[in-house]
Amino acid sequence: MLKSDTPFSTLPGAESAQEVAELKTQFDIFRFLKKVTEAWGLKAFMVINLPSHIATELSQFTVITNWPAELLHQYDHERLLSRSNVLRELKQCCVPFQVDLTLATRGFDAASTAMIVDLFNRFEMNSGLWCPVHDATGQRGAVSFHGQDVVFSPRAMAEISYIASHVFSRLAFVRSLDARIPETLTDREIDCLNWTAAGKTSAEIAEILLLSEHTVNHYLNRATKKLNTVNRTQAVAKALRVGLIK
Repeated sequence: MLKSDTPFSTLPGAESAQEVAELKTQFDIFRFLKKVTEAWGLKAFMVINLPSHIATELSQFTVITNWPAELLHQYDHERLLSRSNVLRELKQCCVPFQVDLTLATRGFDAASTAMIVDLFNRFEMNSGLWCPVHDATGQRGAVSFHGQDVVFSPRAMAEISYIASHVFSRLAFVRSLDARIPETLTDREIDCLNWTAAGKTSAEIAEILLLSEHTVNHYLNRATKKLNTVNRTQAVAKALRVGLIK
């Protein structure tokens, strides 16, 4: 728990705005968020662009996160975003708010409620703080932090929201430089990204391209590094965004 009597200046990240301003890549931002999440005693973070239309998959709007892959996959598989009370709240307010499973399951039937409770308790993420944010272009988004049985004091909420706004702004700036790819991707790296975007596994891509699975993973890892992304999913998203693959 982040106690209400914790001094502002001693909360981890109190002087982090300057640190955020010096982050150069999306991976730097990922590491920064992971560090402060752990410093606050929390489990996970997520940065999203706020969907402007009816959406079904949270991963489609996720910019950067360390949510467990299994959790995010099941969340999307169950189409929970389209029924999300959190998303509805984000579209209606501009101040940070706490979320627990009571809010998350409000209006759901008994079976869905039990599934959601089990899912988030399994990953020790039954509570969190969502911070609405926006960048210089007006793009709305949100930064969230999650843990187990966490209660955020008003002071902690203000501190975290302050850092979240800086993170989202810096992330938008870094992503605006996406077109300036530092190294040219090879044809094989682009082929592997294309097939990954089509939903193929490394083993399937290896069979299609007549390569070993190890070689395919090598190409994907190298493309991920060149694109300054965290994993192949984000590498595909960035390659699509800048027109490297279609």
